[in-house]
Amino acid sequence: MDPSKIPKKRKLTDKAIPNVLLENPEFAQDSKMYQSLLETERKLDWTMTRKKVEIQDALSRTPTTTRTLRIFLSNTVSGQVWQNGGEPSTTNFETGEGIPAWQFRIEGRLLEVANSRHRNLAPTRKFSTLIKKMVIELERDVNLYPDGNIVEWPRVGHPNSPLDGFTVRRTGDTPTKIRVLLYLNHFPEQYKLHPELANILGIKEESRLGVIQALWSYIKLNGLQDKVDRRIIRADDKLKPIFGGDGISFQMLPDLVNRFLVVPDPIVLWYTVNPGAPPPERPQAYDVEVKMEDAAMKGRMAAMLQSSKESGATLMKLDEEIALLAQSLHNSHVKKVFLESFAKDPAKFIQTWLESQSRDLESILGSGPTEGLTVRQEELRRSEFFQLPWVEEAVAIQHGTNLAARGMQ
Repeated sequence: MDPSKIPKKRKLTDKAIPNVLLENPEFAQDSKMYQSLLETERKLDWTMTRKKVEIQDALSRTPTTTRTLRIFLSNTVSGQVWQNGGEPSTTNFETGEGIPAWQFRIEGRLLEVANSRHRNLAPTRKFSTLIKKMVIELERDVNLYPDGNIVEWPRVGHPNSPLDGFTVRRTGDTPTKIRVLLYLNHFPEQYKLHPELANILGIKEESRLGVIQALWSYIKLNGLQDKVDRRIIRADDKLKPIFGGDGISFQMLPDLVNRFLVVPDPIVLWYTVNPGAPPPERPQAYDVEVKMEDAAMKGRMAAMLQSSKESGATLMKLDEEIALLAQSLHNSHVKKVFLESFAKDPAKFIQTWLESQSRDLESILGSGPTEGLTVRQEELRRSEFFQLPWVEEAVAIQHGTNLAARGMQ
């Protein structure tokens, strides 16, 4: 026999206990406890399902967090007079050896989140992945140092792999001021608000979605929706210059917000290189906030949605065992009622049982002492269909067709 055609055994899923047992004083306490457990299980299942839907919705929006980026500025020098004991060194112009020079170094790393476990730490991101653009400006005389006083690093389209830092090397022995402009690579992308809108919402920099939500919160808080048509936003005295009128439709809010968003200001850092003195023992450090994707949170949320096969199989096995026990209680109750009725009055019980079986048999066969009166009225109503005048002719035609088909074979 083909195993695939073997009917699968139907699993029991009903875990309810018969009401007769629940109302029995002997099992009142146990029954109440069991019912409480079933109610708790239903609430827990509903809560877990709701939380899973909320997590799936949150994953579609990508969770974000704010991390601290620590930037280090330092420098080294080479070929300086003070390094050679006050005597000029031999200079090789072909190799560059002996020429006074200095190197400016800028590095960065993300600080670890406080109270975070090691296994929850996401892979460390390189410094170059956290900035979109960097400009280093050197305040030097162009006539004396024509080798370029502006160094620019654009992240977009850069062929190199991620870097932990950058080094700028220049020749010279005079103090030089350096200005570093950093454009951070936020996620989601951040924008600077125009002062008119920033003064109303009370925020200076935010993502596009954050600005729209803040504006909508201001509208809801001040009741600026039209009383009749809720799609119309009425402007108050502060929003009239923003809207350019008395009101706009709800669909125009994103376009309106875009007109008041500009590129945020860069992070400006200053550093002075003095080749005539030993470099500082410790680098200068600056902390800036950067918004980025919360990979650790996303991983934990995704893990919550992936239930273990072993735990799922264990829960299913426990549910089947509970259902079997509930069915066993039901069967035991039926047997108990059967035997108690038989023991109370055997003759009357057997007579009643035989009458019941007789009625069931008459209902199935549609005949007997009651002449089929126990058959359901719906079946009797449908039986009149076969007594219509054309039924006999239709049966004859069908029978003739079957005989003709057999003859052709």
